[in-house]
Amino acid sequence: MLHINDLTYAIEGRVLFDQATAAISDGWKAGFVGANGSGKSTLLKIIKGEIYTGGDEISIRKNRRLGSVDQEAPSSDISLLDTVLREDKERAALTAEAETATDPHRIAEIQTRLADIDAYSAEARAGAILSGLGFSAEDQKRACSEFSGGWRMRVALAGVLFSAPDLLLLDEPTNYLDLEGTIWLEAYLRRYPYTALIVSHDRSLLNNAVTHIMALEGGKLSVHAGGFDSYEKKRAEARAQAASFKARQDARRRHMQSFVDRFRAKASKAKQAQSRIKMLEKMEEVAEPISERTVPFHFPNPKPMAPPIIRIVEGELGYEEGKPVLSKVNLRLDNDDRITILGPNGEGKSTLVKTMSGRLPLLGGNVYKHKKLQIAYFAQHQLDELKPKQSAYDHVRALIPEATEAETRSAAARLGFGPDKADVKVEKLSGGEKARLLLGLITFHGAHLLILDEPTNHLDMGAREALVEALNDFQGAVLLITHDAHLASAVADRLWLVNKGKAEPYDGDLSDYRELILAANRTAAKESPARAAVNEREVARKSAAETRLALQPLKKNAEDAETRLDKLNDTLRRLDDALAEPGLYEKNLARATKLQKERAALVSAIEQTETDWLAALEAYEEAKTL
Repeated sequence: MLHINDLTYAIEGRVLFDQATAAISDGWKAGFVGANGSGKSTLLKIIKGEIYTGGDEISIRKNRRLGSVDQEAPSSDISLLDTVLREDKERAALTAEAETATDPHRIAEIQTRLADIDAYSAEARAGAILSGLGFSAEDQKRACSEFSGGWRMRVALAGVLFSAPDLLLLDEPTNYLDLEGTIWLEAYLRRYPYTALIVSHDRSLLNNAVTHIMALEGGKLSVHAGGFDSYEKKRAEARAQAASFKARQDARRRHMQSFVDRFRAKASKAKQAQSRIKMLEKMEEVAEPISERTVPFHFPNPKPMAPPIIRIVEGELGYEEGKPVLSKVNLRLDNDDRITILGPNGEGKSTLVKTMSGRLPLLGGNVYKHKKLQIAYFAQHQLDELKPKQSAYDHVRALIPEATEAETRSAAARLGFGPDKADVKVEKLSGGEKARLLLGLITFHGAHLLILDEPTNHLDMGAREALVEALNDFQGAVLLITHDAHLASAVADRLWLVNKGKAEPYDGDLSDYRELILAANRTAAKESPARAAVNEREVARKSAAETRLALQPLKKNAEDAETRLDKLNDTLRRLDDALAEPGLYEKNLARATKLQKERAALVSAIEQTETDWLAALEAYEEAKTL
């Protein structure tokens, strides 16, 4: 499917790819991993042809369709469902042409191709994808412009998944998803029938959704079978073997060099010394395995505090009087709790943590907090609060204005901003570096409670593991909202579920919740917008087997086929009238022959359309009885 051959590419003198070579076969789902800034997104752009390398290093099988998520989210008055349906360009074009086509040959071709691409189930398939990504049946009828940028990016993702390209290119697809959407996407990609190349730092996705790992390291590409954990184990073993081989090689070199140094001047040993000199010259220089060093996170531990640190009793949470987002909330948080908050986006997770942090007052009920409680709150939008023209050093100095320059630089270094980064302006920092700086600033003076809302979106794999270690070392409480299942399972020992106006402890573990989500997605796939217009009682009685088309589309299919059949029969009558014209064969044999060929093709189209109509009618009648 995809071959990368001796790719060399540099940006501003920094080599990203140095004769890199790799191959991805048909049907593989390859997770693409590497450190932030190593060139992963650049390679996707090269594959798509957005960056020209000057050669033919990228080879893709002929007539294969590429698909990726546009960087600009769709924003129009078109409904979400129609926006996604439009992404199947061929179906949209054929459907439009079918409305006006009159040539019987072309009509037959259109109908055959629409059947081949399963066009009549398109609404159901598009609705199921949107549902999996968190859009309700009502949401799918709304215009794209009514949603925020993050939600519109989900629509863009739904569009490329629906179009089902032969080579699917995804760059950090989970960054705009919640945990529920990520779980759905893992299952979808695992079943995806074509080839996918997925840039991701999400360990769970890289273990559950891919068949191979393609790694970018030191400008070189390598491909490994299995998920990320398997790749990481093989990588560690290879590094250990390389280090052991280098140690043996160095010891052998030292031994021979010692012999040469001792006996080079002795005539009796000169020949042996010369032999060893030649051996030394021929010995291959073994490079020291480069071990990636990730700067650790450090969160100062708080002073002990009597539990509970926060307690909500009969809480009514929300933004407008009389319209609570969450009702009758009764939750308690102790000073050593590690809690992940579960629930689909838009159900109130952020409302809950904003209330607990004091950013949002209660609408009703009571909240009790320890009077000395210090809270550190992290959310992605807070990255915009960093001052772009100031450096990490400037931000730290603002926190400790009385400190000396040496003390301030030492404090910045503890946050991960040593001499090479301390004076770099924020606007020049990467997303991961900005997140690291913000985390360091909000926890600088110590906190009893860390509230982290999607803290990993800009962090690479190493930084995510460093965050896990720091949170596990932290002796205060942690409230976590994340789509990263690995982070959630590695840090949290308790779960809260926010859904349908309630916030309460969840008794199961993440595995139980994953199964709950997948089961709900399977149900939602059977109740897509195409089915939502059907009588609810009939839907409830539908077969538990395969998801069938809803009554409304089935009825429309039958009506459309009947209309096409009527048009074709009208055309056939006109052709028969023309063929019955007296003296046609004597006067214009060529025209008569042409009309006969058209009639034969038209009869074939009528037969096919009649078959389609009867099948659609039968499916509709059968569905009505379920």
